Amino acid sequence: MIIRVHDKKFKPYISAQEITTRIQKLAEEIDIDYKDKRPLFIAILNGSFMFASELFKYIKIDAEISFIKLASYKGTKSTGNVITSIGMDEPLKGRHIIIIEDIVDTGKTLSQFLPQLSDQQPASLKIASLLHKPEAMVHPIKIDYLGFSVPNKFLLGFGLDYDGLGRNSADILQLIDE
Repeated sequence: MIIRVHDKKFKPYISAQEITTRIQKLAEEIDIDYKDKRPLFIAILNGSFMFASELFKYIKIDAEISFIKLASYKGTKSTGNVITSIGMDEPLKGRHIIIIEDIVDTGKTLSQFLPQLSDQQPASLKIASLLHKPEAMVHPIKIDYLGFSVPNKFLLGFGLDYDGLGRNSADILQLIDE
């Protein structure tokens, strides 16, 4: 089924069921790795809200979650600038932190954000990302909990948007080249 969002067409790429199955496995890995550590998840808005919600509901260990808004996209392209819109107030010193990202492509957003977190001396700092575009990587970022590696194509759905629309698709869709 082809879906139109603004002026672009998208086709199914990763089904909702595949996403849920993979997220359940990531939650199991995190539960094992963080047993008795009470991690603080920091979800990067807006894109990660669906991944964060889905992941957090399968986490069985004691854990907390907070949100921060960082952005570098306009339309289908990265602007190259990272904008911090909403900060967080939780002290991070000595905490086990897991960053939740919807997608890591160039790595620019995290390459600018991670040093800010490291300066606050967390006990550990890991990254969980639903998607990763290895071909687009400019700033090397280690992803500790990865959902799917994907090609360097524009994706939509499950929190990912195209100029504000399309986030509400339960599936992940891929842009059809015209």
